[in-house]
Amino acid sequence: MKRDYTLYFFAAIGSFLIVYIALPLIVIFAKQSTDWGMLIKTLKDAYVIEALKNSLLTATATALIALFFGVPLGYILARKEFPGKSLVQAIVDVPIVIPHSVVGIMLLVTFSSAILDNYTGIIAAMLFVSASFSINAARDGFLAVDEKLENVARTLGASRLKAFFSISLPMAFPSIASGAIMTWARAISEVGAILIVAYYPKTAQVLVMEYFNNYGLRASRPISVILITISLTIFVLLRWLVGRTAYASR
Repeated sequence: MKRDYTLYFFAAIGSFLIVYIALPLIVIFAKQSTDWGMLIKTLKDAYVIEALKNSLLTATATALIALFFGVPLGYILARKEFPGKSLVQAIVDVPIVIPHSVVGIMLLVTFSSAILDNYTGIIAAMLFVSASFSINAARDGFLAVDEKLENVARTLGASRLKAFFSISLPMAFPSIASGAIMTWARAISEVGAILIVAYYPKTAQVLVMEYFNNYGLRASRPISVILITISLTIFVLLRWLVGRTAYASR
């Protein structure tokens, strides 16, 4: 039998993107490892610590809000056909294609001083650019759950709401959790809209740009390394937990 090298060929091609993504991460950590003094100084900077706390707090709040509103919407999109459904789906997806500086302008025009330079503004900007991930992940998760299982539960006396919580939600949980992780990750990486809507209170991603513009690459690099480390650690940990949950539910 002739050996098939297709998978090896595809792996070789795909490895380009892995290397391309991994290389800047490796380089920035390697360069920072030669400048421990600046890293320690940054870790002792109360301004930096406060900005990191702001980023984590607002990104987490954004993910929770997106889940609260996005899961029910994802369920509707998965289960019901209705006039204008394609329009609703388009509205859900449109934040992905709008430049984030434009997002900031739109939010500022719409909500004015209510979101200017406050935590509400930061969360509003993060939510606009990241909610799509929660909605679409929830929709795909519910689509993967056979609706007949819900119908059987309802014939046995369960209400639609009880069938949702006892059958659909647990089975769709891995997809929903993955969507929540992506929402959190997208939220904590947002800069453009936040710069326009809420420059203060300072978030870490905005502080990186401020330090780079004012003090140069050496001053901004440690904050970048710290933010990458925190984000990657949380991201990998959450992915691992979701993977274990999905495996245990099989």
